[in-house]
Amino acid sequence: MAVAELGSGSGRKTRPLLEAIASLRDSVSYCAIDISRTALDLCCSQLNGVSGVEVRGLLCPYLEGLAEICSRRHGDDCLLVLFLGSSIGNFEPDQAVRFLTAVRKRLRPGDALLLGADLVKPLNRLLAAYDDPTGVTAAFNLNLLARINRELGGNFNLRNFRHAARWHARENHIEMHLRSETRQMVEIPGADCQVEFEAGETIWTESSQKFEADDFQLMAGQTGFISVARWIDTEWHFVESLWIA
Repeated sequence: MAVAELGSGSGRKTRPLLEAIASLRDSVSYCAIDISRTALDLCCSQLNGVSGVEVRGLLCPYLEGLAEICSRRHGDDCLLVLFLGSSIGNFEPDQAVRFLTAVRKRLRPGDALLLGADLVKPLNRLLAAYDDPTGVTAAFNLNLLARINRELGGNFNLRNFRHAARWHARENHIEMHLRSETRQMVEIPGADCQVEFEAGETIWTESSQKFEADDFQLMAGQTGFISVARWIDTEWHFVESLWIA
């Protein structure tokens, strides 16, 4: 059996799945697909010790890597694609449908997709996750400006910006912004531009889509899959959906 993971990260979430699959199969080949060499090296080192599983990494974009894995398959081997965590939430809803449709086009009938997603939570929990009191998320967001300064020669003064999280209930997504605390001009030589900010104006840096559990029945049908099972973590409001091509 072949298993491919889109965006494997450290591989910590993947290990229990591979161990369970290997206990039922004579042999399992696992391929992590990522654009980060660091992430791939970490993942492979973490998973190389799983008994009965051959582990390798593929340094390329998701769809390109998936196409390569599918082209290398032998005989009637089935493929399980893992898209864990909540990475699907990085897509706008229409983009998510297009992406999952593209995944389906690369699969054979009978192949499977295990898809993880973050569910809508009470507002206080959502805001606490994206504007935590310890400032971890704020530092992550402000690091975008630090990278622009470092890699493009920008002159952002990070003290002049504040992190802000905004929940939009109608769209079921949360946005991260960096709000200018004063009127200011920023130069970014590496991008050959100047940007003027008014006090209170924001840079919209990221969105994270949240879902209702039943959204995935509809999405499976829209993208060429059949939803056959789902597991909901009621404590953390997270869902894993198993789809069959």
